[in-house]
Amino acid sequence: MTASPAQPEDGPAGAPAADPGDVAAAKAAARKQAQAARKAAFDARGAAASMDASLRFLGALDPPKGSTVSVFLSIGSELDTQPLLAALWARGCRVALPCVTAPRTPLIFRLYQEGDALVEESFGTRAPAPEAEAVDPDILVVPLLAFDRAGYRLGYGGGFYDRTLEGLRARKSVLAVGIAFAAQELESVPREATDQPLDWIVTDQQAFRP
Repeated sequence: MTASPAQPEDGPAGAPAADPGDVAAAKAAARKQAQAARKAAFDARGAAASMDASLRFLGALDPPKGSTVSVFLSIGSELDTQPLLAALWARGCRVALPCVTAPRTPLIFRLYQEGDALVEESFGTRAPAPEAEAVDPDILVVPLLAFDRAGYRLGYGGGFYDRTLEGLRARKSVLAVGIAFAAQELESVPREATDQPLDWIVTDQQAFRP
């Protein structure tokens, strides 16, 4: 199932487009709120929540052996993806990590095996070395600060995943899955026409399709 497309620039039912400055301000305020909620959830039950989310991901998506799944390496108070990585390898899935090549450009994905050397990137993330094989994933596990029931996510402001998903969806069938603490849910995420929706959202409490 493909999630609903982003709202057109004119907004719903022909309404005037939201002012970009207003959207940016709304996103900045929502990020501050979401960071606090995520930190509180991480402190309360980080390890248990990570295991729960991993099990819900596997139950909902059921990725087959040989499928390619991109998973981010968690930093800070993000929900820990290590349990999910271990489970995917145990299933025989090919795991890839996202790699930043330059600002304002789509991500690329390189295969990653447990124990492979990683290189530091400019945003505090780590990625496989450039000689690792580049692939197009079948499933993308996407980081986020907040999400809503319509399937929209609040990212970190770089637009990397929006650009990446736009390009991937133009050339193949792919599932984008946001993974987060349930506490990161907002009633409505401020969004722009370029924001790409998610196909699934998985939390420590449930997995659902928008």
